[in-house]
Parts: sequence; C-alpha cells; structure tokens
Amino acid sequence: MPEGTNLTEERRMTLTESAARRIRELQEQDEFRGMFLRVAVSGGGCSGFQYGFSFDDQRNADDHAFSDHGVTVVVDDSSLDLLNGAALDYVDEMVGASFRMTNPNATSSCGCGSSFAV
Repeated sequence: MPEGTNLTEERRMTLTESAARRIRELQEQDEFRGMFLRVAVSGGGCSGFQYGFSFDDQRNADDHAFSDHGVTVVVDDSSLDLLNGAALDYVDEMVGASFRMTNPNATSSCGCGSSFAV
C-alpha cells in the first residue's frame, strides 16, 4: 500500500514516521506479531475523553484503516468522529516515552496529554 494511503476518504487520521517506527518495533515482539494498533476514544480521563491504544487482531464492521510509513492503524467509526484530522506521534523524552495525539478537534487537554475535551 503506498505511503500516506487513506482507506477512508472522507475522514482521516495520520501517523508520524516516529509513531510508525515504534509500532513496527512493537509488532516485532512475539506478543504483538501479526497484530495492528487500534486507536480508540472512550469517555473518561480528567478532560472528558481519553485516548486508548491497544494491539488487536480482529477488525470490526465499523473499523476504518489508515496507513502511513508502511504501518496501518485501525480506528472505530465513533472514535474517528473525534479523531478526524488527528496525527499520532511517538515521543521519547527524558521524562518518558509515549504515543501522543495532535487532535484538531480537542478544545482542551489535560497536562499529561492522554485526555481531551471537545
């Protein structure tokens, strides 16, 4: 699949090269081999919604797949409403490493960046 391919045309989410590299590293581990990263939004966190990242091997009928830098992630339809136009990044800093979302739909977020409000 070509770089930057969006399998869902009207709504989309992207991955940075850093996020794709980290996902590939994790997929090389036995426990995640053959799985894809699922990005989801659920109610909760200190700002109202929180991001969730998990590896999965099952696709649901309402899933949308997005591919960047040779890696595909899956987002369910309801989460995609809140993630449209967002970018998934992986940041490795002195205080720790984590996946981070840059979400244009968020009106505010908590200090740790794992929850947001719309």
